[in-house]
Amino acid sequence: MQCKTKHDVLKIVKERDVSFIQFWFTDVLGILKSFAVTPSELEEGLEEGMGFDGSSIEGFARIEESDMIAMPEPDTFQFLPWRPQDRPVARMFCDILQPDGTHYEGDPRYVLKRMVKKLAEKGLTAYMGPELEFFCLESHTAPTPIDKGGYFDNRPLDMGSDLRRDIIFALQDMGIRVEYSHHEVAPSQHEIDLRFDEALVMADKTMTYRIVAKEIARKQGFYVTFMPKPIFGENGSGMHVHQSLFRGDINAFYDPKDRYHLSSMAKSYIAGIMRHAREVTAVANQWVNSYKRLVPGYEAPVYISWARRNRSAMIRVPMYKPGKELATRIEFRSPDPACNPYLAFAVMLAAGIKGIDENYPLPEPIEEDIYEMDGAARERAGITSLPGSLFEALQEVEKSALVRDTLGDHIFDKFVANKKIEWDRYRVHVSRYEIEHYLPIL
Repeated sequence: MQCKTKHDVLKIVKERDVSFIQFWFTDVLGILKSFAVTPSELEEGLEEGMGFDGSSIEGFARIEESDMIAMPEPDTFQFLPWRPQDRPVARMFCDILQPDGTHYEGDPRYVLKRMVKKLAEKGLTAYMGPELEFFCLESHTAPTPIDKGGYFDNRPLDMGSDLRRDIIFALQDMGIRVEYSHHEVAPSQHEIDLRFDEALVMADKTMTYRIVAKEIARKQGFYVTFMPKPIFGENGSGMHVHQSLFRGDINAFYDPKDRYHLSSMAKSYIAGIMRHAREVTAVANQWVNSYKRLVPGYEAPVYISWARRNRSAMIRVPMYKPGKELATRIEFRSPDPACNPYLAFAVMLAAGIKGIDENYPLPEPIEEDIYEMDGAARERAGITSLPGSLFEALQEVEKSALVRDTLGDHIFDKFVANKKIEWDRYRVHVSRYEIEHYLPIL
């Protein structure tokens, strides 16, 4: 079922006796927001949008300019598979508009729309394929795993296979194609990979994936979290983002004559992400907890480098397979699944396009295990590190003209201000570690 027009939406709502239609959008941090509209109000909502108070939405308007309009996009209409099939509930993603009908600069979805339009003016289409990892826990009150499985384990070690199956069925019911799924390295850690799609569509799918996983887990009595590092001593959850640029049906990243089968555009794109990696990290890894994952020894990339087969590198280029030219892509491995996908995808694309526009040179790949190299060896190889904390990442992003230009002044300022508050709250918190280690001796 794919609606394309307002008429399609009204028709299916009537035919299926839909009870409510949820209007979805996100705040600056990527937290899903929604309100429900009844069928009797839907036609007006589709034509004029629905007004709401934006003053209480993180990163939105000040109280004196709080009137906002949520304008739904008909082609994002889907039924929610966790709600009853009798008198079902549907959803649509919305653009956030000013009362005069212009796009609201505080809408994260509009940030990515602007980037997609910029690419289209160059004759390019961006495709994204994120691999989101998550933990399935007993509840939200403590990080208690439900199994002791490891990478690719099956029953009886993997007790989440039924959950993954039901999540996949729910995603498919919403028109989202899944490539594969498996148990990840840590206990109770799982991965479901989505089939690549255009950047804006994939950001919508990423938001949908996160709530689907949580709702299906809730129905089974479990709790799914996309928190990057919920369990001490175990691998954290990442969101490796596969990405490529196309000109029509032609993969602009592929060159059959290159020894890596990468076009000059692909190489400059990689170089762009590498050069601006420290600047965009605060957006792709936006929480204090994100930096508990980005440490050596737990498979998360912390060193700015690229390679083909080396999974300790920040950017990996999957090996070329003859006849699979359309699959030539890069894999950016440092982001985590708790980011705002609209903003994260936008800054990744901005960094890559900057590399293309300014013809950044690409250094040689690093195929040896970077974790085994000492500091001197990394320095000789020209390998630098990602920020080690949210504070360090904020210092980098505040200086970034690229990120400010991509997000726009409004979202950039709101995002940085919010993250500074988060860091200050974390900085003054007294943790269990400090009590256990310092109280007995000081």
